[in-house]
Amino acid sequence: MHVQEWLDTVPPAAVYAVVALVIGLESLGIPLPGEIVLVSAALMSSQHSGINPIVLGACATAGAVIGDSIGYAIGRKGGRPLLAWLGRKFPRHFSEGHVATAERSFEKWGMWAVFFGRFVALLRIFAGPLAGVLHMPYWKFLTANVLGGICWAGGTTAVIYYVGVVAEDWLKRFSYLGLAAAVLIGLTSMLLIKRRAKKVQTEQREAEPVSAGE
Repeated sequence: MHVQEWLDTVPPAAVYAVVALVIGLESLGIPLPGEIVLVSAALMSSQHSGINPIVLGACATAGAVIGDSIGYAIGRKGGRPLLAWLGRKFPRHFSEGHVATAERSFEKWGMWAVFFGRFVALLRIFAGPLAGVLHMPYWKFLTANVLGGICWAGGTTAVIYYVGVVAEDWLKRFSYLGLAAAVLIGLTSMLLIKRRAKKVQTEQREAEPVSAGE
């Protein structure tokens, strides 16, 4: 079932919990469609569905920060064996190549890899656990984690909400324009038909005397 169709079946108040949970689990290291769920919920909030975009953004941010922090703790405790286990369980996401790419990003960018990783699907799953495995100082991780969570979750919610509102307004204007065009076309067609009918009637009247004379 499509994500948005599924969210439509969930009570509005429960959508906040669903978004926070899915994003939290994804940030913890479980490959789930956190971004898709967030975008779908933000779009719903722009359609007057009882979902407050501010509360939604706050819940998404909380899920991202808490999930990443738990992932960091698990990664710090589990170390390299954890990555090997994840590679066996989720080979598509935690393959050796993906892990090596993520490690190079962390070695090059440090805490910025955590911040910008929030905006990249692959790094979003890796960021917490890998930062723990690599023993990144927690204060650095937490700073980047909180800032990244706020910018990604809050920013995504705000942008999608605004786009949804603008799109809805545009569609309303388009529908009004379409209605006006339909009415105009209808009136024009009616006037043309009436004009054509009058012309035919006039031609018939002019032709009748001639026929009688013959």
